[in-house]
Formats: sequence, C-alpha cells, structure tokens
Amino acid sequence: MKQSPGEALLATQLRALKIAHTPEFRFHDTRKWRFDFAHLPSKTAVEVEGKVWGGRHTRGDGFMADAEKYFEAHIRGWRVVRLTPNLITPENLRALAMRMSI
Repeated sequence: MKQSPGEALLATQLRALKIAHTPEFRFHDTRKWRFDFAHLPSKTAVEVEGKVWGGRHTRGDGFMADAEKYFEAHIRGWRVVRLTPNLITPENLRALAMRMSI
C-alpha cells in the first residue's frame, strides 16, 4: 500500500528515534481496517490525517466511517492517536513514546 507524505514522514521520524512500530497493522478480524502505524506492546495506534481540508476524512460519510473504526479500536483496547503532518515532530513523538512506556 502506498504511503501518504505524512505517513512517510512519520515512518522516517519513528525510525530515526528508534521507536518500534508496525506499519499498516490490521487490528480487526472481520473488517479490513488497518492502522497507519501500531505499537503492539502498548496497543497504541497512530493514524495520520492527511487531507484535512476537503479530503475524504472530513466529509460526512468518511468522517462517520472513521468514527466507527476508532470506536471499534477503542472497545478492543487500543489507544488511537490522530496526527496531522504538522504534529509529526521529534518532540511530539518522544512525548508519545514516553506515554507508551518505551
């Protein structure tokens, strides 16, 4: 699956900071839902929200589909962190890593 520019940036930052992650992790057994990145030991998922101005995720149907996905993740014990590309910084990722106890 092709990475968005935001996902590529996050992957680069995670590798540079040596934060373990699994890209495109499928968390649901019957739905084809995937997290952009997952830290399996802490059950923390990171979703990169790319097109915030008029993209699929901000329109009604897309927003509702995302809400369903995030709700299902939550009831399965996942913590979902949603980042826009401007939030993908070394400082923010270090803070996230501290919360994941790694």
